[in-house]
Amino acid sequence: MIKNHLSRLLGERRWTQAQLARETGIRRATINELYNELADRVSLEHLDRICEALDCDITQLLEYIPNTQRKTGQDLIVEEHGNRHNPKK
Repeated sequence: MIKNHLSRLLGERRWTQAQLARETGIRRATINELYNELADRVSLEHLDRICEALDCDITQLLEYIPNTQRKTGQDLIVEEHGNRHNPKK
């Protein structure tokens, strides 16, 4: 799982979502999705702008936390016609 720490970083700097949107040129709705950890996909350009504006490293913004149940290799979840299943089980 990828953990997003944008809300913590903004809180530490006492920045609002609107302030970050103005500073980066990223839409407020996009900032809000990131802030509330609702975004499934994130633009590398947006990550670059956020790190630049907040003067932080990508590892301060994003953290990898191993999944409790693996999703790769033998445990790969394959999508077939919109349904997810594990072909090995």
